[in-house]
Amino acid sequence: MCPNNVSMVDISEKPVVKRVATAAGKIVLTKNTINTIKEGKIKKGDPLIVGEIAAINAIKLTPQLIPLTHQIPITNIEFKTHINEFSVEVNVTVTTIAQTGVEMEALIGVSTFLNVIWDMTKYLEKDKQGQYPNTKIMDIRVINKQKMNP
Repeated sequence: MCPNNVSMVDISEKPVVKRVATAAGKIVLTKNTINTIKEGKIKKGDPLIVGEIAAINAIKLTPQLIPLTHQIPITNIEFKTHINEFSVEVNVTVTTIAQTGVEMEALIGVSTFLNVIWDMTKYLEKDKQGQYPNTKIMDIRVINKQKMNP
């Protein structure tokens, strides 16, 4: 049964501590698209750089995107990307010093990063019918979270 009201979780009594979360995900692309990324020939520019900038913006906007999350200070964001033969993988690590964690921020960062890659490479990924038979975003998940006790 679902309650008739919604509310944020009360974090008033929680201590302010350093909290870190890492999320990961990947986008599957054709080998041609991967090679075009590696060669630096994507029409709109470098999708990895644009993906990082967009992810940083999205991370800062998480409470506006997911209504019941708390507005928390973001103290650091790190990206690790790996280009494979048929995919681009990204890990996004978000750090805060706050009363609640940054898992949602890390997940939003990964999702945004991967969506930017899709947007910037879609002209290469479309088939003759304008569909994306090979392209998929997958495996978005939290892979680690830490709370450093005071």
